[in-house]
Amino acid sequence: MKDKNISRRSFLKLFGAGAVGTAATLAGCKNVNKAEEQAASEYKNQVEPPVGKMTYRENPTTKDKVSLLGYGMMRLPMKVDNGDEFDQDMINKQVDYAIEHGLNYFDTSPVYCQGKSEHCTGIALHRHKREEYFVATKLSNFNPEYHSREKAIEMYRNSMKELQVDYIDYYLLHSVGGGMEEFEKRYLNNGMMDYLLQERQAGRIRNLGFSFHGKQEVFDEVLAMHDKYHWDFVQIELNYLDWDFANEINNRNVDASYLYAELHKKGIPAVIMEPLLGGRLANLPQYLMTELKSRNPEKSVASWAFRYAGTPEGVLTVLSGMTYMEHLKDNLLSYCPLTPLTEEEQRYLDKEIAQKIVGLENIPCNDCKYCMPCPYGIDIPAIFVHYNKCKNEGSLPMGAGDAEYRKHRRQYLISLDRVVPRDRQPDHCIQCGQCEPHCPQNIRIPRELRKIDEMIEQLKRDPIGIGNIDRA
Repeated sequence: MKDKNISRRSFLKLFGAGAVGTAATLAGCKNVNKAEEQAASEYKNQVEPPVGKMTYRENPTTKDKVSLLGYGMMRLPMKVDNGDEFDQDMINKQVDYAIEHGLNYFDTSPVYCQGKSEHCTGIALHRHKREEYFVATKLSNFNPEYHSREKAIEMYRNSMKELQVDYIDYYLLHSVGGGMEEFEKRYLNNGMMDYLLQERQAGRIRNLGFSFHGKQEVFDEVLAMHDKYHWDFVQIELNYLDWDFANEINNRNVDASYLYAELHKKGIPAVIMEPLLGGRLANLPQYLMTELKSRNPEKSVASWAFRYAGTPEGVLTVLSGMTYMEHLKDNLLSYCPLTPLTEEEQRYLDKEIAQKIVGLENIPCNDCKYCMPCPYGIDIPAIFVHYNKCKNEGSLPMGAGDAEYRKHRRQYLISLDRVVPRDRQPDHCIQCGQCEPHCPQNIRIPRELRKIDEMIEQLKRDPIGIGNIDRA
């Protein structure tokens, strides 16, 4: 790495926003793989995004001019010398840079960043004029303790306090989709929908909507409430993998093409989350990165995903959790201004690149950390990110028939130990299932952890690769 003039700290910084854990696995490898070298080079040679060139979309209800790039405040930078403390100075610097370059939509939640995101976001934004930004936050009352009207209202009011505002521009019912019974407990039976409608009428909520993860029948039923509640916007997951393959990857998810089409029919703006799938679409296998770069050498691999998410006319803004300045600059370059995808480029991503990614059969973890903290200390996202990385690189030990089994076995076990401490590995999972209801990708987390644990145990017992490995 010294030969590339990139320090370990700088290198890890390049792969945040859902991929920090991925980069960290390199500690167990001798050399940086070609895909990661290429990504590092892209950031190193990055040009400055232009000022005054941001693409905006108009909110049909309020006529807000919203920046096409939105800042997701869920993966905030941490202090390097204290991994438990958020770097407020860097957060302020990045927010300042974003606003200077025309970004004006900031999305947070009471549960992001161990409950500290709203506070950090409020400090950073309060230094700017209120008319310079739109702030979005959520009623994240997942815990049954907050199903009561009193506790839900307390959460809502605390969001204003932490954000240092007297109105919220975009307020969401957080993560609708688990089931109608849950929806009714969180929002209807306790009278919260009536309360939020009154708050919108009073101007303390300017736009009211919901974010969706889950079952199609729940989406359909809640969207049908538009006649009663007049949803101002809806937040959905949209990217070139989920457009047609979300249900194929996980039959408990809904294709983005369906979600977007239903919103577009009703004229409801879509706010887009996970355009990069937690960094997965920026850290593709080398052969796919090479294929994309050959078509547009001047642009990053991530820019393809951002252009895809921003092209549909019904999209109001595209959220990205940008941990480091390098990610912010690269994403600004995609939208300052947006060059919409051509029909041919869209077909290429839909029919060629997406299909090849589906063939990898990865665990669909976006590293959102909604499943954390685990009561038994397991680092669930890091385990899944490490597994996917090895699979994408072709370095996952395959057992009988794998000519490089010994090398792959050693590399997998050593890098896992360096990325995930022993007491946070899958063998400590007791299958309690507490994590699973919180996963927006509907991953059967205990089952996947058990499969990986069984694979690890087989690797430890089989140093020469006699049998086949039962992989997750």
